[in-house]
Amino acid sequence: MDPVRAAFRAECVRLSEILSELDDVDLDRPTDCPPWTVRELIAHVRIGAGRLADMLAAPAPPHAEVDVAGYFGAAKFTPEVDAARIEAARSEAARSEVGRSGAGRSGAGRSGAGRIAGGGRVVRPVGGSAVRGEFEHAWRAADAAVAAAAPERVVRTRHGDAMRLTEFLRTRVVEVGVHGLDLAAALDRPPWLTPQAAVVIADLLTGGRPAPAGLRWDRLTLIRKTTGRAALTPAERAEIDVAGFRWLAFGR
Repeated sequence: MDPVRAAFRAECVRLSEILSELDDVDLDRPTDCPPWTVRELIAHVRIGAGRLADMLAAPAPPHAEVDVAGYFGAAKFTPEVDAARIEAARSEAARSEVGRSGAGRSGAGRSGAGRIAGGGRVVRPVGGSAVRGEFEHAWRAADAAVAAAAPERVVRTRHGDAMRLTEFLRTRVVEVGVHGLDLAAALDRPPWLTPQAAVVIADLLTGGRPAPAGLRWDRLTLIRKTTGRAALTPAERAEIDVAGFRWLAFGR
């Protein structure tokens, strides 16, 4: 549990730092995860990162039924599931925007979410500051729930699968880390994937096996190539075929 939780925390902290630097123009940029904008992709990541808090508050299933490979199976990427995931992120991003706009006008909102300006008017954070605050709240609540749970605890996913907590937390590292690559690309920034998350994600994708030596991939390259964030060259395809190298595949 400790290395996986450390990776989750490290990647969430790094993403929070990035979010604080963004403005509304950045948040409205398109991404390579259409139809999501940066704002909507962040909402998707926030939903995914925070999911464990509610899962751990629910009764534990008696035993695990799937591992990470099963969780990322083809059934999770049907058109219906994908459409629901896309709409959930867009709705959450829109809801947050409306909530912030309303709070800014009325002075109502979450405690501690703003500062007092002249005339007693409450000024709410905008742009990356607001998005960061929401993300921080979600991932830290999940992390606290994980810290209070036993590693062998079993949770039920939104798909109905029963998984060990440690296994599901690995999927959260993937969500935050790999979508962090998408956000970096959309923002024209170098990838900020942390070493801790890179180890967890690369190990998951390869099943703990090393990539063929002829590929000469570092972990970041391996993750980008195996998740479709970077194209394989003909030479790389040939090397992979000769070695019979296979990795865990899942949707964007």
